[in-house]
Amino acid sequence: MRRHWDIEELVEHFTLLPDELALLANKTGATRLGFAVLLKYFQQEARFPTVRQDVPRTVVAYLAKQVRVPEEEFIRYDWEGRSIKYHRSQVRSHFGFRELTLGDAEVLGVWLAERALGLGLHEEHLLAAAAGWLREAKLEPPSAERLVRVVHSALHMAEERLCSQVHGQLSADTRRALDALLITATTGQPEESEDNTLPLQSAFNDLAAEAGKPGLESVLGEVIKLQRLRAVGLPGALFREVPPKIVHTYRTRAAGEPPRELRRHPAAVRYRLLAAFCFEREREIIDGLVELLIHIVQRIGARAERRVERELFKDLRRVEGKQNLLVALAEAALQRPDDRVREVIYPVVSEQILKDIVREHEANGPAYRQRIYTVMRASYGNHYRRMVPAILRVTEFRSGNEVHRPVIQALGLLKKYTLSTARHYAPDEEIPLQGVVPSRWRGLVVEQDKQGRERVSRVNYELCVLSVLRERLRCKEIWAVGAHRYGDPDKDLPQDFEAQRPAYYQALAQPLDPTGFIAGLRQAMEAGLSKLDGGLLKNRDVRITERGGGWIALTPLDARAEPTNLLRLKVEIARRWPMTSLLDILKETDLRVGLTEEFRSSGKREQLERGTLQRRLLLCLYALGTNTGLKRLAAGTHSENYTDLVYVRRRFIGREALRSAIIRVVNAIFCARTTQIWGEATTACASDSKKFGSWDQNLLSEWHVRYGGRGVMIYWHVEKKSTCIYSQLKSCSSSEVAAMIEGVLHHCTDMDVQKNYVDTHGQSEVAFAFCHLLGFELLPRLKTIGSQRLYRPAAGQSEAYPNLQSVLTRPINWELIRQQYDQMVKYATALRLGTAETEAILRRFTRNNLKHPTYQALCELGKAVKTVFLCKYLHSESLRWEIHEGLNVVENWNSANNFIFYGKGSEMASNRIEEQERSMLSLHLLQICLVYINTLMIQRVLGEKQWSRQMGEEDLRGLTPLIYNHVNPYGSFRLDMDERLALESIEEAG
Repeated sequence: MRRHWDIEELVEHFTLLPDELALLANKTGATRLGFAVLLKYFQQEARFPTVRQDVPRTVVAYLAKQVRVPEEEFIRYDWEGRSIKYHRSQVRSHFGFRELTLGDAEVLGVWLAERALGLGLHEEHLLAAAAGWLREAKLEPPSAERLVRVVHSALHMAEERLCSQVHGQLSADTRRALDALLITATTGQPEESEDNTLPLQSAFNDLAAEAGKPGLESVLGEVIKLQRLRAVGLPGALFREVPPKIVHTYRTRAAGEPPRELRRHPAAVRYRLLAAFCFEREREIIDGLVELLIHIVQRIGARAERRVERELFKDLRRVEGKQNLLVALAEAALQRPDDRVREVIYPVVSEQILKDIVREHEANGPAYRQRIYTVMRASYGNHYRRMVPAILRVTEFRSGNEVHRPVIQALGLLKKYTLSTARHYAPDEEIPLQGVVPSRWRGLVVEQDKQGRERVSRVNYELCVLSVLRERLRCKEIWAVGAHRYGDPDKDLPQDFEAQRPAYYQALAQPLDPTGFIAGLRQAMEAGLSKLDGGLLKNRDVRITERGGGWIALTPLDARAEPTNLLRLKVEIARRWPMTSLLDILKETDLRVGLTEEFRSSGKREQLERGTLQRRLLLCLYALGTNTGLKRLAAGTHSENYTDLVYVRRRFIGREALRSAIIRVVNAIFCARTTQIWGEATTACASDSKKFGSWDQNLLSEWHVRYGGRGVMIYWHVEKKSTCIYSQLKSCSSSEVAAMIEGVLHHCTDMDVQKNYVDTHGQSEVAFAFCHLLGFELLPRLKTIGSQRLYRPAAGQSEAYPNLQSVLTRPINWELIRQQYDQMVKYATALRLGTAETEAILRRFTRNNLKHPTYQALCELGKAVKTVFLCKYLHSESLRWEIHEGLNVVENWNSANNFIFYGKGSEMASNRIEEQERSMLSLHLLQICLVYINTLMIQRVLGEKQWSRQMGEEDLRGLTPLIYNHVNPYGSFRLDMDERLALESIEEAG
């Protein structure tokens, strides 16, 4: 039972009704109060409290007042004797419950086994389902230990059943092919090195390896992997009835074990794991091939542009002031129209300047574009052209839009001619040009032979096909069969939307009728514009100027000085806990929160003693979170060696376990906070990204155009008191809008996010639209505030809002929103449910897909919502301060990353994306543990009267638990499980 109940909830759930008071008629004192507690507890939880402490004190106090028994009498209630057994019998009888029998337990086990796959094979989910079944069947739950045994039996039964199903669908040839994947490359040698960390290469290891950086070699390597996976011969319907999360769980388990351990499993278990691995790996490799294709085609064009620019502009001097030169030329020509050019023109504008003007025009005109195409053709024809047959041989592209049918036909033509050496296509071949070849390249693609006949150049045509294919793949108008992220876009949407439409609309809190939706938004626009227009003349910080046809001039906010008492507080914390080890902070958090309980073996059994495992987990998490590596930690003053740490990292530390541990610590922070210091629970967070250097032999690492250097981005969601609730590993060019929505929707902590602060890169019109549909506010700090435009709520109001005329533009197309309202809600539901990756869904709504009607409607909706926001932002200084303070918090979080993630120059030294993500989540966990311990330290200090009296409103406003002047992340790595940090007295700790 939850611990905190307000008075309204107590009245609603714990008020004794007349028939319940009748049961208390013959009871007095502690017995009367104890029975009332059992009665109402059972009514809420459908079970009895195990110990006295299970009942919140507020509940006991509220019931004590009703039965007119002092609250202290509850301590005297006999928790072990015959009376409580009789009372439990009375309560069961009152609610129509009975005790669980052996037969009931067997029925429950079978029921759970049938639903175990749908519940993700998670023990916690099965326990919750069992509790619901018992309540509905009016059965009192058994002891916790017995219920866990029933759940474990159901899990075992479900997995055995799945093993049999998978094994029964695999042919003998497929089973032999799966076993062949586990054969090491060299026989007669030990399968692993002496430290048990460097397995010899096998086909399984090759298939598990990530794709390299974009290049022809990577494409050919991935094609070979895909062909080998398909040669295994898995049935197409093998996992059709199995939830994707279950398949992913088995795939992760298989990837975490070396071949020798996989071979030790019973045949049915081994084939289930390997089949899941091959099934998911095939989809991942197809995604990787599409990604490689997109990157390579972009690279061909980008390199050609750079090369041509270097050649054309290395000696090209741009001519400044061409407008004035033109005027001077015109005046000279008009004054002396009959004289020679050399006598009239050259004295005004020299011959060299005129040559520079001509060369500059040629460099920016058709000749420049033709030169780029020539370089692209040479690069593609001499090197990259070899990838086309390989990709077309293993990948099938489709489209559900007839507009893109010519591209699909063109791909078929390319596949038909893969073995041909002809320079041109056959004259009688039907070659789609419209929608494939841009008009500017048509003269290069369609050539004339000696007889004057038009012939299509194969190389030039292929380059055009790949270019348009890249653009269509990026917005998923064309998709790859068998892919996940680049697969059928219709499968990204909830398949039962038509049947469940009312429920989905209700979940989003949106009306079924678009009329009400539009009316509410239109009213908000009118109110916002009226308020801004009416207060503009008195608003000293906002001015509308005529610059550029209308410009919003906004006075920057003045910087606020750090309150003096906050500096004194930091000094006091550093005095009380000087140079606290970061490893001790992680350990203390675990001892209080139990974060290591979230890490379980990827196999079915755990043989390590829990204390040993806890110690090794903490060392591994510290090594990953600081980026120092396991070898450095293994050299510390403890008994754990490198091999043991590698084993624990591989078998226990996975992405899902790390996220669960983070959620546990985040929720512990929310519970530990005192409202006197931190205020009421916040519903706002800020999100931003930070670049980390990384090795570049993978598809995620990219060159960052703003910060320079190769690396990846980590996108953080941080609430206003420096608690990071979600983190994501992204490429440098990935959508920050998708990352923002993903974190708000799927952070899984106890926080209810209703506002999200972002910078300019985290917002767009589509982002405003989806945030409005999903029920939270997007609040950006816009760098380009001056050039923003406000949209009119309706046509025919050209004279309305006179003070805003220069920044007002056209009215919103409400009819388009009305027509596409259902489709917009459908996509918003897909984002909420997570039926596909957020970025995969949003990929459809980019400028590459301007004609998509739903995209156009989302843009219209986004313009309306953004107009409402801009009106509030410009009118309210307090809102601007709120957004600025929120973004300062996430920037402070970013600044602490380098302090903690200091190893190897803060560079992710791995080419495996899985390892990079593990490092990111470990950093997140370590930093959130620092916030948790700092929260307790600050509360310990401010709990003293002499300190609490000094803290003013400004001090509490600027208070943050993300401080580290008292922390030492370096030095020797000593872990003593018996040593504790002095955060409170022993009694308080207990």
